Amino acid sequence: MNDRGVVVVLAAATLVALAAACLVGSVPLGVDRVAAALLGGASAGDRVVVWEIRLPRAAAALAVGAALGASGAALQGLLRNPLAEPGVLGVSATAALGATFVIYYGLGSAGGFALPVAAIAGALAATTFLTVAAARVGSVVTLILVGIGLSSFAAAMMALLMNLAPHPFSLSDMLNWMLGTVANRSFDDLVPTAPFLVAGLVILFAGRRGLSALTLGEEAAAGVGVDLPRTRRLVVVGAGLATGAAVAIAGAIGFVGIVAPHLVRPLVNHDPARTLAPSALLAGLILVVADIGVRVAPTDTELKLGVVAALLGAPVFVWIAARRRVPGG
Repeated sequence: MNDRGVVVVLAAATLVALAAACLVGSVPLGVDRVAAALLGGASAGDRVVVWEIRLPRAAAALAVGAALGASGAALQGLLRNPLAEPGVLGVSATAALGATFVIYYGLGSAGGFALPVAAIAGALAATTFLTVAAARVGSVVTLILVGIGLSSFAAAMMALLMNLAPHPFSLSDMLNWMLGTVANRSFDDLVPTAPFLVAGLVILFAGRRGLSALTLGEEAAAGVGVDLPRTRRLVVVGAGLATGAAVAIAGAIGFVGIVAPHLVRPLVNHDPARTLAPSALLAGLILVVADIGVRVAPTDTELKLGVVAALLGAPVFVWIAARRRVPGG
């Protein structure tokens, strides 16, 4: 199957998952009722369930997954490391710290863009720091440890803010951002973040060709005319914007940026440039399906999407790490 075939299959599967997300829930709806609701001809109750609850939630999961999948694939290509991913490298945690800061001080009510801007600022700071660190350290293992340290520091700062939370409501909001969820998301929540997310994806795709050349090494890539500083800037800014927007929508959700590129890579001949689009689609598909599972799981309290993603993704991360045979990457 060629690249286009992979994208077509994943896109079709994603559409099926979105349709399933509208059908499945605490009150299952038939295909006829969902179709009528989408076309505006159903009862008011069905339209509310589809347009204000299920479809926005599924769209949020898809958008978050696409952002994290593309960012993970781009960071792996830039750093030439299959373990690189916004969650593992601390980018998601730093973005969540920015969002938590806004929630703690009540700045989210000042405007719809305050939270996404804070999350994106945190993500950009983390990606910039990691790019500088990657240029200075020669070991991939060291870079991963730097990312883990950055993630731990951000988690510690979020724990401090939670410890100092002025009232239970802000504490609950901050906890939701730490655990990651798309519950109760509406299209109004997606509007402020959409420009940043789309811009991040566009920038990532603009720098994808340089990622293919980087598989030969930096010297070889420069020798064939690749502008390495430009490629780094595009990936850093694109991943920062996309990851920050994803965190602003759903909070910190980890590991999907590792799993999706790893599954896609053999299908595109291990070419980082050709991995971006399939990774975005597959990561979005994974989160949509995982969120359907979260909604129908027979639990007294709804599981958080970030928790489910970690439970599924962490073993894959350990498996990928265990298969690496070259010391230091």
